[in-house]
Amino acid sequence: MGQAELLGLTMATAIESTPDFDVNRHDSLGLRIQHVLHGNPVLGPLAVLIVAVIAFSLVNTRFFSAANLSLVLAQVTVIATLALGQTLVILTAGIDLAAGAIAVFSSVLMASFCTDLGMPGALALLLGFACGTAMGALNGFLVTRLKLPPFIVTLGTLTILFSLNSVVSRSETVRGSDMPSIMTWTGTTIPIGGFRLTYGSIIMLALFAYFFYALRSTAWGKHVYATGDDVEAARLAGIRTNRVLFSVYTVAGLLYAIGGWILIGRLASASPNVGVDYNLDSITAVVLGGTSLFGGRGGVLGTLIGALIVGVFRNGLQLAGVEVVWQGFAIGLLVLVAVSLDQWIRKVKT
Repeated sequence: MGQAELLGLTMATAIESTPDFDVNRHDSLGLRIQHVLHGNPVLGPLAVLIVAVIAFSLVNTRFFSAANLSLVLAQVTVIATLALGQTLVILTAGIDLAAGAIAVFSSVLMASFCTDLGMPGALALLLGFACGTAMGALNGFLVTRLKLPPFIVTLGTLTILFSLNSVVSRSETVRGSDMPSIMTWTGTTIPIGGFRLTYGSIIMLALFAYFFYALRSTAWGKHVYATGDDVEAARLAGIRTNRVLFSVYTVAGLLYAIGGWILIGRLASASPNVGVDYNLDSITAVVLGGTSLFGGRGGVLGTLIGALIVGVFRNGLQLAGVEVVWQGFAIGLLVLVAVSLDQWIRKVKT
């Protein structure tokens, strides 16, 4: 080996052994966490949920009782179902401000079909699902065909549906006792030891399991992520992005209608005066679950955890004697932290 080659080899060895050139050695803890959270968005929300459960259990021993945990799950069931549909929309970089309006209007229509028109419960239920699906399809049509921004479209349908809701219901609540039993069936509980699980919660968990599979293992799910990540690149790759977007809003409408059915069972009535905060609550659950508002990243498992975080915080703060106004303050602060974390994670360099 010549002197020049020997000198070059010596310098290369020295450079490689110098800490300034060891990239892996110089990855900070924050950068490593950033990479981990980028690849596994659900880890952050899961950590928050675990810490919250432990903290509230220490503050009040009643928190971890089977009866209270049953209450938390029952309370988040409707919001989690709406947040599932909201997740599909947000994964495509959209937003649906009409989620709660579709759910409440669907529940009012189901009740009206039974009581005012005398339809059998099963038929009224199916027609209610069809109406919710049609409302979602209308949003999808306006977004894909008229190229209107999702925010404007769903803000408009939110106002329209709440107005129609008051007209159809005449601002009156329909009692569960006046409806067929199938309408309130979702509120029926199943005792499991000291834990009481409602059929509505079972339906909600089954829906999450199905869409977890659909998004991870089907072509439709991959197209949803691709459309949300970069709609133009997805179109150039041969994906019919308009069809994907239309299907997402349509499916979301069906999920909202199912949420309306669960809502009837939860309240044992169909009321036009509920659901004012459902739209924002569903978005909150999605954001806390790690799904990016910019689309293309996240999933339904994180959304379920996000909904549980909302329920755990509200229930835990209530048991701790915190006033309602400060409960809202805590949830709002969590949302700001979650969005800031999402922005930080998106800056990761792969």
